[in-house]
Amino acid sequence: MGFLKNIEKALQKESLFFVDIDKNIIVKKFNKEQYLYPEMESFKEKVTELLNIFLRSRKDLFLIDLKVSTANEITVILDGDDGVSLQDCLDTSRSIENNLDRDKEDFSLQVMSAGATEPLKFPRQFKKNIGRNLEVRLRYGENDKTLKGKLVSSDEQSLTLLVRYLKPKEIGKGKTQEEKQVKVAFREIEKAIVEVKY
Repeated sequence: MGFLKNIEKALQKESLFFVDIDKNIIVKKFNKEQYLYPEMESFKEKVTELLNIFLRSRKDLFLIDLKVSTANEITVILDGDDGVSLQDCLDTSRSIENNLDRDKEDFSLQVMSAGATEPLKFPRQFKKNIGRNLEVRLRYGENDKTLKGKLVSSDEQSLTLLVRYLKPKEIGKGKTQEEKQVKVAFREIEKAIVEVKY
């Protein structure tokens, strides 16, 4: 009922607006869009919603992490299907900063791309790294808890690595290099990183 009362109050005060029922947001139309939120909504929820609005307009980008400290220090980490440019970070920053009121809530804002050595967390990150070598540490397994290999495919549930290993010769001494494809469900992965060669 509290949200409905907020709508009624906005109706009395503003003549140009629309209501996004799915997101519980009243949007006022001025020279630029500004957003009214229910009174009980936290600062982090405001930032999250502004970020989501921006990312809906940029389907190539996706959120890796959002942190908002008790001192309103905002840190946004992004990744993208084609990487993240400096302009992408600037556009993201402006979409948040221009819709928050510093007179009401002081804040700092930092937007950055996911680093090359950061662990992969989401299916989209694995898809964009197909063809690269990964080191994958598993949650389970008695002996081989770490796999290293070339990422050959990935979907929403799992990845497939092409793993090379040495196998003892059946006849005589020495070993031969073999390879096999290993499918790993994301739920089995403790940590996965791209092997960066310098």
